[in-house]
Amino acid sequence: MRVLVVMDPIENVNLKKDSTMAMLWAAARRGHELGYAVQQDLYIEQGKAFALISPLQVFENHAHYYELGAKQKQLIADYDVVLMRKDPPFDMNFVYTTYILEQAEREGAWIINKPQSLRDCNEKLFATQFPELQVPTLVTSNEGLIREFLKEQVDVIVKPLDGMGGTGIFRLYQDGINIGSTIEMLTNNGTQPIMAQRYIPEIVEGDKRILMINGEAVPYCLARIPQNGEVRGNLAAGGLGEARALTESDKAIAAKVGPLLREKGLVFVGLDVIGHYVTEINVTSPTCIREIDDQFGTSIADDLFDVLEQGLKA
Repeated sequence: MRVLVVMDPIENVNLKKDSTMAMLWAAARRGHELGYAVQQDLYIEQGKAFALISPLQVFENHAHYYELGAKQKQLIADYDVVLMRKDPPFDMNFVYTTYILEQAEREGAWIINKPQSLRDCNEKLFATQFPELQVPTLVTSNEGLIREFLKEQVDVIVKPLDGMGGTGIFRLYQDGINIGSTIEMLTNNGTQPIMAQRYIPEIVEGDKRILMINGEAVPYCLARIPQNGEVRGNLAAGGLGEARALTESDKAIAAKVGPLLREKGLVFVGLDVIGHYVTEINVTSPTCIREIDDQFGTSIADDLFDVLEQGLKA
């Protein structure tokens, strides 16, 4: 296959944990041809989706892990698969990139994940399509509604709808201090909606990342366990990553969510599960491949490429 990756600058990746590199290494082991681009390399000319693409070679050698050739103008649709692995923030540049990739999709490229679904499926709001899998949840910019929700639930997590890595997450108590200022800051003085959810005590046992490939759960997850009194388990916020086999509850959750992921062309997704509840559905550039592989000897990126190769044959 010809595989194009759209990602953040490759020279800046964290080699110890980067899931995109795991995908690229798997592709190289299988003999696939790789191309590389960043968001700014993508463009539309005369109605066609192009990119300034560098031929890419990758090596499983931390001292020398990639080589890039000279950029060349190419049709994006000349590639069989495009891995859209640009990290958030989900800003207007990200949205514009999905429009360009959508044009490439119309021309025959297979974009992982589907550009329309990247736009439609906000990682916090998408989870609200499964209310039976969530704790009580409120999305609003109205301070009065948030205070009423806090009064009902007593112990609440509030967070922005566009955050990643645990940024902007606060725990509020009914009789706590700084409630007003926290709400004002997160809602930008009542102009921007946020999410409020009842606090889930099982967070102390870990915020589980369950990876989904074409609607099917990888058999192992990564429990991200808060450290040093933190309320957040995110690895970026200092959480400890512990790989575990899926529980029966985890499998049941994945089975409920999986069909909608397939329907929406979301081939590689990360569910965030605390206890028996889904808190987020990550669709942009889910991570945790490397940590699970290291602890269980799996090769999740190879599982992904099994699906991609089979999909192209179909």
